[in-house]
Amino acid sequence: MTLNLKDRIAVVTGASRGIGYFTALELAKAGAHVIACARTVGGLEELDDAIKAAGGSATLVPFDLADMAAIDKLGGAINERWGKLDILVANAGVLGTISPIGHVEAKVFEKVMSINVTATWRLIRSLEPLLVKSDAGRALILSSSAAHKCKPFWGPYSASKAAVEALARTWAYETQRLPLRILSVDPGATRTAMRAQAVPGEDPATVPHPSEVAAALMPLLGPEQTETGKLFLVREKKIVDYRMPE
Repeated sequence: MTLNLKDRIAVVTGASRGIGYFTALELAKAGAHVIACARTVGGLEELDDAIKAAGGSATLVPFDLADMAAIDKLGGAINERWGKLDILVANAGVLGTISPIGHVEAKVFEKVMSINVTATWRLIRSLEPLLVKSDAGRALILSSSAAHKCKPFWGPYSASKAAVEALARTWAYETQRLPLRILSVDPGATRTAMRAQAVPGEDPATVPHPSEVAAALMPLLGPEQTETGKLFLVREKKIVDYRMPE
């Protein structure tokens, strides 16, 4: 079934490359107006060109998620222009360093938590009032298998992704009587710059391209999707249901 997002407004963070870039492009192709957020202006401009070539529209918002005041202002700006928000894809994140926990520098740990956790909470706080104005608000929080595997040397990243899953589930349970639906998703191994940093020497051709992952995410963002508080996985270019313990 073709997803129809005509007249819907979507925010995507980390939209200048990787999964965020291609998710923003897929949303625009489906008819949504995309508010694309990222630090890299050049990547956002490339995205804008691709969206226009596909017949879609976007608003570019270049800022660093470490700028918490900018996140707060984002909600106000969206409210002033559109008065609502239909879709949030909280995709942006950082890896930090692959290192024993006791060797991680404080500034590295703090940055991972700031970008991956605190900024996600700040987005929720800023954008929830707009999402509940939609007749079918949808929020997708990007997680990782690291949240559950807790592999050696991945401590800060694993902890940050476990935290954002907890935020998403709590938020979902708090709003379950509203039309707003909130999910987490583990996109699996994907051919991104972060993956290259985390697994150096891996042949990128052996893992899915982010465009394939983005295409798999689309059914989770439409009005027809009614689940909330769940974690889904992308495996072999398909969405797989993963039921977390109650």
